[in-house]
Amino acid sequence: MAEESSGEKTEKPTPKKREETRKKGEVAKSKELSSVAVLFSGLFAMGIYGTFMLSKIQELMKSLFSNPTINDLSIHGIMEFSQNLIISFVVILSPLLAAVFIGAILSNVMQVGFMVSGELIKPKFSKLNPFKGLKRLVSMQSVMELLKSILKLLIVGVTAYLTINHEMDNVSMLGELELGSIFYYISATFFKILLRCSTAMILLAAIDYAFQRWEFEKRIKMSKQEIKDEYKKTEGDPQVKSRIRGIQMEMARKRMMQAVPDADVVVTNPTHFAVAIKYDSLNMNAPKVLAKGAGEIAGKIKSLAAKHNIPVVENKELARNLYKLVEIGKEIPADLYQAVAEVLAYIYKLKGKFSH
Repeated sequence: MAEESSGEKTEKPTPKKREETRKKGEVAKSKELSSVAVLFSGLFAMGIYGTFMLSKIQELMKSLFSNPTINDLSIHGIMEFSQNLIISFVVILSPLLAAVFIGAILSNVMQVGFMVSGELIKPKFSKLNPFKGLKRLVSMQSVMELLKSILKLLIVGVTAYLTINHEMDNVSMLGELELGSIFYYISATFFKILLRCSTAMILLAAIDYAFQRWEFEKRIKMSKQEIKDEYKKTEGDPQVKSRIRGIQMEMARKRMMQAVPDADVVVTNPTHFAVAIKYDSLNMNAPKVLAKGAGEIAGKIKSLAAKHNIPVVENKELARNLYKLVEIGKEIPADLYQAVAEVLAYIYKLKGKFSH
C-alpha cells in the first residue's frame, strides 16, 4: 500500500519540474483565446483601415479592367504580371496582416511568456503507438475539444441567424441600391456577424483557458517518490552526504589528535572536557587552541597528553569556556587572557623546576 500511495501523482510540481516541462514546450495555453485575439485584431484593423483598403482595392481593380498592363502574353510576362498584382494586394492588406500577426504573438506571450522550444516539432515514434492514440481519443482533452467545437458551431450559427434575421427587412431594399452600396451593406453585415461571434466566444475562451490551466497542473503533478528522486539528484543522496560528513569529521579529528603533542598544556573539566593549548610568543599574538573534545574525545586527548608528558591542569570553568567559545586552530578571546595566562605561568614555572 505504501508503494502504491508513493506512486500516485498527488503532489504539486517542483520549480525544477516546471522548468523542465517548459523547456519541452509543454505549457498551459488556450487555442481559443489565441483565436479570439486574432479575430479581434483583424476586426480592429478592419474597423480602422477597412474603408481605406476597400478604396485601394477598387482603384486597383478599375485600373486592371480599364487599362490592362499585360503586354507580353508569354509565360514570363504572365508570371511577372501576377507577381506585381499579388504584391499590390499584399501592400493594401498589410495593415490587416500586421494586426493579425501582432494579435497572434501577443495572445501567446500573455499566456505563457516569451518561449522558444523545438521539442514539439521533433519526430517521436511513440506517437505512432495505436494504443496511445486510442487513449488520447477518449481522454478528457478530446472530450473538451469536442464540446468546444460544438459550442463554436452553435455560437456562429445562432449569431449569424439572429443577425441575418434582423436584417431581413433591409434585404428587400437592396434591389434599389447601386452595386457599390450593396457591396458595402453586405460587408457591414458580415463585419457585424464576426464582431458578435467574437464577443460571444470570449466566454468560451475564458472557460477553455481555465480548463487548460487545470488540466496542465494535473498532468505535471508528481508522486512523492519522484520528489524524493529529484531531491537526490539535485541535493545528493542524504545517506551518501551523511557518510561523507562522517568521513570528513573523522579526518578532522585525526588531524586534531596529531596536533596534541605540540601543546603546552591540556585544560580539563576534569572528565567532561579537555582543551589543548599552545602559545608561541614569536609567532602568535595569543594562545591558540590546538584540540578540544568532550566525553570519549576528551579522554583520548588526556591520554595523548600523558603519553607525551604534556601537563594536564584541572580548571572546570576555563575548560568549559574554551570548549564553547574557541574553535580549533583559533586564538583565545581577550576575556580569557587572564585565566589562560595564569595556567601557562604555572606550567612554565613547573617546567622551570623540573629542568632545574
